Amino acid sequence: MMQNQEYLPRLIAWEVTRSCVLSCIHCRAAATRGKYKGELTTAECFSFLEDVATFAKPIIILTGGEPMMRDDIFEIAKKGTDLGLRMVMAPCGPLMNIEKANLMKEVGIQRISLSIDGATSETHDKFRQQEGAFAGVMKAIECANTVGLEFQINTTITKINIHEVPEILKLAVALGAKAYHPFLLVPTGRGKDLADQEISPEDYEKTLLWIYNQRNNIPIQFKPTCAPHYYRIYRQQEKAAGRTVTVKSHGMDAMTKGCMGGTGFAFISNTGKVQICGFLEEECGDIKKEPFSLIWKTSKIFNEMRNIDGYRGKCGICEYRTVCGGCRARAYAVTGDYLAPEPYCTYTPRKTDKGK
Repeated sequence: MMQNQEYLPRLIAWEVTRSCVLSCIHCRAAATRGKYKGELTTAECFSFLEDVATFAKPIIILTGGEPMMRDDIFEIAKKGTDLGLRMVMAPCGPLMNIEKANLMKEVGIQRISLSIDGATSETHDKFRQQEGAFAGVMKAIECANTVGLEFQINTTITKINIHEVPEILKLAVALGAKAYHPFLLVPTGRGKDLADQEISPEDYEKTLLWIYNQRNNIPIQFKPTCAPHYYRIYRQQEKAAGRTVTVKSHGMDAMTKGCMGGTGFAFISNTGKVQICGFLEEECGDIKKEPFSLIWKTSKIFNEMRNIDGYRGKCGICEYRTVCGGCRARAYAVTGDYLAPEPYCTYTPRKTDKGK
C-alpha cells in the first residue's frame, strides 16, 4: 500500500562521535571518553552532507556521545548550514560556555537539546552517573539564554524518574525552553541493564494520556519521543472531543506520525553505518561504501519500514498504523523481529482486514 509513495528524510540523527564526558546509565551508545577507531573524517563528513543536500533538506541532529568532543564540529555545522540544511546539536552540557554558545549561533545551529533526567541535582546526577552533571546542564542553559540560542529539554522516562516528570516539565518552562520532549526508554546499549526499570504498558498509556492532557496548558511544545502510540491516543482524544485533527508537518516542532524510522528519519553512526534509528542496531548501509542517498532509496530494511501492511500481528492490521507504526526498535529488542507488534501498546485494533 505504502511502498510507491516518495519518501524523503525529515530528520537525520548523526552520531558524529561516540566519545563522551559522561557515562549515563541509559546510553544507547554505551559511550565513554575514549577515542573510537574508524570515526568519519572531516572530508567524509562534508561529503555526507553534500550528498544529503542533493535530494533533501532535513534537520540534521549533531549528536553523540558528546558532539563537541570533535575538534571540527563547528566546521561540520557550518558546512551543513551553507548547504541549506537545518543544523541542530545535542550536547551533554558540561563543555558549554559562552564562547561555544556564540560559535553555535555563528555557524547556524538553530537549536540545541539538553537532557534533564531528574528535577533535582541528586536524581539527575545519579541517572547520569556523574556528580555535577545537573549543574553542567544549568550552566549550558544559562549560556544558551545569554546568547539567544534556542534549546529544548529531553528526559528519558523510567520507573526511576517517572514521578518527577511533572516537575521537570515545570522546570523546562521556567528555564525558557522552546520544547519539552520526554523519551520513553528503549532497552538498548547500557539501557538493556534498565529493562526492569522500563515502565509497564499500562503506565505508558497513562503517561501518554497525561502528556496529551497537558499539551494546551503550557506555553511550549510538549511531545513524547519513542512513543508512537501517542499519535493514536492524540487522535482518539481529539475525535472524542469532536475536534478535527490538525498536525504541524514541518519544522522543529513537527508532529506527523509515530515511528518515522526509514520513512522520515535515519540514523548515522560514528563510523558511517546507517540505521532506521539509533535504537535499532541493524545495519542498512555504510556511507563509507555508498552514498546515503542511494541507501535511503534502496535499503531492504528502509523499504520494509515503508510497507506497513507487512508489519506482523496487530500492528499490521491496526487502523492507526499509518500514524503510529509501533516502535520497531522496541519490537526488535523484545522479540528479535523488527516487524513484530509494538510490545508496549495496550490497544486492540478494530480492523482485521488491513483496511481493504
